[in-house]
Amino acid sequence: MKEWLLQIFTWWQGQTIGTRFYTWRQGWKVGEDEFGNVYYTNADGKRRWVIYNGPSEPSMIPTGWHGWMHHRVDTPPSDEAYAPREWQKPFEPNHTGTGKAYRPAGSLLRPGAERPRVTGEYDAWTP
Repeated sequence: MKEWLLQIFTWWQGQTIGTRFYTWRQGWKVGEDEFGNVYYTNADGKRRWVIYNGPSEPSMIPTGWHGWMHHRVDTPPSDEAYAPREWQKPFEPNHTGTGKAYRPAGSLLRPGAERPRVTGEYDAWTP
């Protein structure tokens, strides 16, 4: 019951009830990625969408599927032997807002680091 209420009233928990109905009526499953996200298209292939495995996080779409989703390639990675080049980094999701986020030197959020002490070299601007 809780799952149905989440689908009716929230969009960030995966698919809404409208997306579920549209996928059931119009969607053709194209494939699935290593994260469990499922990709669909309609009969004429002009609309493409993804049902996320978990929260709706667009950074969780791998490189090969990203190209297919944005109509850069016509062949989905499930229909070809897609292999990343040796110079490509492995996929990593967006870490913004998590403990793995980048914290530059001097950031108050950087663990164990203090900001450098202010020296007397600064003069405030006065008009």
